[in-house]
Amino acid sequence: MASSAQKIPPKNSNEAKNFWQKLGPGLITGASDDDPSGIGTYSQVGAQFGYAMLWTMVFSYPLMSAIQEISARIGRVTGQGIAGNMRQYYPRWLTYIIAGLLVVANVINLGADIGAMGSALKLLIGGSALVYSALFALASVLLQVFVPYGKYVNFLKWLTLVLFAYVGTVFVVRVPWAEALRGTFLPAIEFKADYFAGLIAVLGTTISPYLFFWQASEEVEEIERAPEEDALKQAPRQAPEQIGRIKADTYLGMGFSNLIAFFIILTAAVTLHAQGKTDITSAAQAAEALRPVAGNFAFLLFTLGIVGTGLLALPVLAGSAAYAVSGALNWRRASLEREASQAKRFYSILAISTLIGLGLNFTPIDPIKALFWAAVINGVLAGPVMIVIMLMATNPRLMGEFTISRRLRITGWLATVVMLVAAGGLFTTWGK
Repeated sequence: MASSAQKIPPKNSNEAKNFWQKLGPGLITGASDDDPSGIGTYSQVGAQFGYAMLWTMVFSYPLMSAIQEISARIGRVTGQGIAGNMRQYYPRWLTYIIAGLLVVANVINLGADIGAMGSALKLLIGGSALVYSALFALASVLLQVFVPYGKYVNFLKWLTLVLFAYVGTVFVVRVPWAEALRGTFLPAIEFKADYFAGLIAVLGTTISPYLFFWQASEEVEEIERAPEEDALKQAPRQAPEQIGRIKADTYLGMGFSNLIAFFIILTAAVTLHAQGKTDITSAAQAAEALRPVAGNFAFLLFTLGIVGTGLLALPVLAGSAAYAVSGALNWRRASLEREASQAKRFYSILAISTLIGLGLNFTPIDPIKALFWAAVINGVLAGPVMIVIMLMATNPRLMGEFTISRRLRITGWLATVVMLVAAGGLFTTWGK
């Protein structure tokens, strides 16, 4: 009896394991939001504005969580991604324009992320950044094409842990917490072009259209790989469990994302801004500038984080582009769970997007200017996309009995207004 009792795993261990298994789309979406280009953006605003942008992480958390939860619900309830539902219920031209702009922004982001990963590895071991970039891009495509989603998603979940590197960097430098907390909870908004450019870049990175498309599509993938599960419109009895899981997964993932982004801004503020280094244009440059200020250990953590987050973000960026095009053009069998021979067009978009992004690193195009325009496209595109998502989520014809609650309606529309106002503020102050 004693022997058999020893084989029973502890209850707490089982609960933790079950909780980890339930996490997926929300956690991965949130972690991928802190990609190398996002790290560059957060580092830049931390270096340029010090602690004055920390408030955006607290402010944006409920807004991004709500719109991501709504996107996930659309996927789980309908069994279709954002683009597929747009094509079915809204004008085709609108679907094509949004999908096209999303692909353009994602390709530029892919190029910036791939380049940042190559540059980061060069900082660590020397060699050619372009060669490393090419290897990272190729590895990412091969993993997505040849490793089934069910296995690949477990790899991505464990990879999210690399983001704790950015928490670690703060503990090797001295932080004036009184000043940091003031910047976190007492926002000082400046009506200047550079401030609004920084604000729209942060919001465009944090509340980004590709994240909406990815999380909705990953909920569809979860249905595809679980024979006992179905879209909630067809299986309403599954709703309490699945909606509860989506909420926990999303709010944890977005909280994790914003916590890491907070520490990246804080790291840049306490080291680079304090030393007068206010012009940081990439994640790799931020890492290099960090070394003489914060030491080799902080530099190592920051640089390894760039590579790790890049490995996490590349499939999300390329995958969301492929989902958007597949949904807009009504391509069936578009899924990471399927073999390459079963979804040739889907995987072709995924591979082509990644390779074009890689190719940008071999051209005279300034990656920093390209990334700025990608952030602007994301920031400007987010508002209209969010309007469509909110109309979808409140449409009984599309959602059946699962139209979103009053709480989500209020928070979702508030998030939409914030993105529209931020984009308007950028254009109003442009050139002033």
